[in-house]
Amino acid sequence: MSKKFYSLFIVVMLFSMLLAACSAAPAAPAVEAPTQAAVATEAPVEPTAEPVAQVDIEAVMASVIGGMTVDNGYGTISATKLNEELVEKPVFMLDVRESAEIEKDGYIKGAVNIPVRDVLKNLDKLPAMDQPIVIYCASGHRGGFVFAALRALGYTNVRNLAGGIGAWKKAELPVETGLPAEAASGSAPEIQDAQLLTVLDNYLTNLPEGFATIKSDKLNEALATDKPPFLLDVRRAEEFDKNGYIEDARNIPLESLMQSLDQLPGKDVPIVIYCVSGHRGAVAAMALRLMGWTDVTNLGGGLNAWKAAQFPVAGYVDWAATWTEFLTGLPGDMYSTSAANLNAEIADKAPFLLDVREASEVAEGYIAGAVNLPIRDLLKNLDKLPAQDQRIVVYCASGHRGGLAVAALRLLGYTDVVNLGGGIGAWKKAELPLETAELAAPAAGTAPSVDETRLAQLDAFLSALPDGFFTIKAADLNAELAGDAKPFILDVRTAEELAADGYIDGSVNIVINDLMANLGQLPAEKDAPIVVTCKSGHRGAFALMALRMNGYTNVRNLAGGMNAWIAAELPVVK
Repeated sequence: MSKKFYSLFIVVMLFSMLLAACSAAPAAPAVEAPTQAAVATEAPVEPTAEPVAQVDIEAVMASVIGGMTVDNGYGTISATKLNEELVEKPVFMLDVRESAEIEKDGYIKGAVNIPVRDVLKNLDKLPAMDQPIVIYCASGHRGGFVFAALRALGYTNVRNLAGGIGAWKKAELPVETGLPAEAASGSAPEIQDAQLLTVLDNYLTNLPEGFATIKSDKLNEALATDKPPFLLDVRRAEEFDKNGYIEDARNIPLESLMQSLDQLPGKDVPIVIYCVSGHRGAVAAMALRLMGWTDVTNLGGGLNAWKAAQFPVAGYVDWAATWTEFLTGLPGDMYSTSAANLNAEIADKAPFLLDVREASEVAEGYIAGAVNLPIRDLLKNLDKLPAQDQRIVVYCASGHRGGLAVAALRLLGYTDVVNLGGGIGAWKKAELPLETAELAAPAAGTAPSVDETRLAQLDAFLSALPDGFFTIKAADLNAELAGDAKPFILDVRTAEELAADGYIDGSVNIVINDLMANLGQLPAEKDAPIVVTCKSGHRGAFALMALRMNGYTNVRNLAGGMNAWIAAELPVVK
């Protein structure tokens, strides 16, 4: 190898080593760990929305419903009671109807109008949360929604006008025309649960046209289809039994609804709720919809509207209409006979004689051939009576219980039943014979087919008759009339009878046939004391029974009628 080539080789080798050294990373020197703590760093996290508080709507509505009891009218107030309150001290009235409804039907003087969909957006226009508020709408349905919403938010003194403006007008109370003044703004209250306010406001704001109600005629059509809705009756059991129900309805009282949700159908099954007038139904419908049931409606006007439309009601008798028909149809003899006529009838062809006195009274003497069935047990023993078209003559002591028996039997379809005018007292006065031997037990036969609901309710009335059978003696009535709390005296005789025999001072005369058409002449409060008078007690018994079965709770009949009053030489006016 030449010296020149060797030198070149050495240069190339040195250059290659230099390149290798430059391409390699230098080794890190060994150092001590720092004495201060190292700061740990985390991977960056994407920002998230604030967690949304969940509303326990079941608990909220359970609380609202829990505060609704029969004692507080379920949070309602009647038209007459509201009118009284407005005289004493005006309350804040909230009209939640649309302006077109107000222009058409008028409004209660002093009311503030905020339509139902806007109420919760205008809490600054309401009084403080502990101040009295009365809500009203057309029938009570929308008022029920707002009532429940405000109660849920913490308003403690809220009521709904039962039956709405319709009930107010039916009571012939005054309404204003035009539109009420705009509500004044104030300070909005501090709502503890803002999310609940949002939920409730969304519910009211998004109410559909018709406000989730169904009218009676549309419900009647729906019930006739192959797939009728589930009917939910939220009245109390006693209301259900006493006032009837729509066929196939399930009765779950509002008070127990939240504990009975397992009795309802699936959440997509159509449900129609009803109560009496719409208030309880609205609260129940609102609760179910907020809990996820998607097809829930409330019967507009409740069962009252259903009855007014004359659709069928199971387990119910319209006693107002029934008694109107009975009393207006009374013949001239008022379904009574005299002692002399009965004696002649017995001698010719004896009728079935029905003694409705107590056994102890019968032991003192009875008409030969009579069968004894005390008035309280009468309707439990229809199998012991003759056929419904056979002649029956009823008697008691003076005519009162006999009148009750005649009315009950005729209302059940017996077509030839009359009462012995003046009872066994008149028979004795005519010096007609009585038997004293022990009566044989009446023979049992076959009971007739009668309206079961009528039978049950008439039997309930007779069975519950108290001692005295709702009568008052002449001397006792005279004493009451001398006191401060005088009863209302209702004389149901004819004008001719009043002119001939006189009447008790202060009496109001309504002839028995016209009684049901003139209830407006009676005291407005149905618990006011009323004493009925007639000639002997027979017609008075009819009137008493009619009034008590239509809600008058303090009605008595003058025992022996005006005959007994005059015999006691008590004063009469002629």
